Amino acid sequence: MSAPTTVMVLPTYDEAENLAWIVARLRAAEPEVDVLVVDDQSPDGTGDIADRLAADDDRVHVLHRAAKGGLGGAYLHGFAWALEHGYDVVGEMDADGSHQPEQLHRLLDALGDADLVIGSRWVPGGSVVNWPLRREVLSRGGNLYVRLLLGIEVRDATAGFRLYRRSTLEAIALDRVRSTGYVFQTDLVSRTLRAGLTVREVPIEFVERVRGDSKMSGAVAAESLRRITAWGLRERRAQARRLWGRVHR
Repeated sequence: MSAPTTVMVLPTYDEAENLAWIVARLRAAEPEVDVLVVDDQSPDGTGDIADRLAADDDRVHVLHRAAKGGLGGAYLHGFAWALEHGYDVVGEMDADGSHQPEQLHRLLDALGDADLVIGSRWVPGGSVVNWPLRREVLSRGGNLYVRLLLGIEVRDATAGFRLYRRSTLEAIALDRVRSTGYVFQTDLVSRTLRAGLTVREVPIEFVERVRGDSKMSGAVAAESLRRITAWGLRERRAQARRLWGRVHR
């Protein structure tokens, strides 16, 4: 049997300084893995760079979206394209170098007995580089909050370095996903677990970007937590209703 076909989806907005560099690293580290750049009309010319990369390498593909529409929206667009084009494994990674392509093999190796594999900062062996203490506390605290609110065991539910089996994306009703920002990552972890599928975490070293501006801010993180709270409380109420219904049958 042929090996599973894999594509890594890279959403971009103003990543002109990083895109060619990270795509070259990814193609060198995993030559059999395709790349899909999903650009949200970056004003710095990122989309033009992506087009040039695709013209030079038939394993690099590009989607241009009409406007900046959020991380989740970009991934949903990329996932739909990947499923339409028959890929067996669909991955996510940042275009700024924080997710190291040289560690992608860890996720690929773990996919043998999992439906979703997450490159995790907060499991034993995972780490972050060049983060201020405040940022680490915010991420660790946010993930603890997610675990307590949603009742899940995943240590890094907000992580964006991951691999999905095709069957996983088909099972979790992507057409019903409405989250578009950073809460999207947590949403899909929860959906995967609710579908009875297996999530595995493998340790990675996360490196803070050295070029360009981060899209994460305190305001973005606060908005994500607010959305997770509202969504999580709805899910807990739904769980309680389901339990009540089973008890009183």
